[in-house]
Amino acid sequence: MQSLKHHFLMAMPHLEDPNFAGTLSYLCDHDDKGTMGVIVNRPLELTLDALFEQLELEGAGSPHLNAPVYYGGPVHKDRGFILHRGDSQDWDSSLQVADDIALTTSMDILEALAAGRGPEQFLVCLGCAGWESGQLETELKDNAWLTVEGRADILFEVAPEQRLSASANLLGVDLNLMTREAGHS
Repeated sequence: MQSLKHHFLMAMPHLEDPNFAGTLSYLCDHDDKGTMGVIVNRPLELTLDALFEQLELEGAGSPHLNAPVYYGGPVHKDRGFILHRGDSQDWDSSLQVADDIALTTSMDILEALAAGRGPEQFLVCLGCAGWESGQLETELKDNAWLTVEGRADILFEVAPEQRLSASANLLGVDLNLMTREAGHS
């Protein structure tokens, strides 16, 4: 099995599950035990400033107070998953996904972001997406998803509403031109 860690997972137009329709997910872990990722193109009506307030963190030092918080997926919706550039060793609970991308779930990164000391490029997601062993592979065979290797510039430099099409463009695909009907031969 080829690992899909550090890959984008693009929902096909016919995928109607409300949790995933129209989404771009970034896969942070994929092995024989299952798959975990975060949806990176669904900003919530919640800013980092409001999140800091809910967590009782003083955010006056942060230059990112207006940054959106994202719906990361339907699993653990009450937990924060911070996708960021940099090294995972800087934080208490972190996973190095690619050379320059890490996923951190510990409070120390939010405290640093509130104080203006955290990573420059990041996405704060509430919740994550998960698939049991073999589940994602079955969904891929059923044409529910497209995959392509992840890129930090798409994650951190492209506007959320353009990330899905930017990822599809890496494959030379325009999802708007694809039919919503799945076909099998």
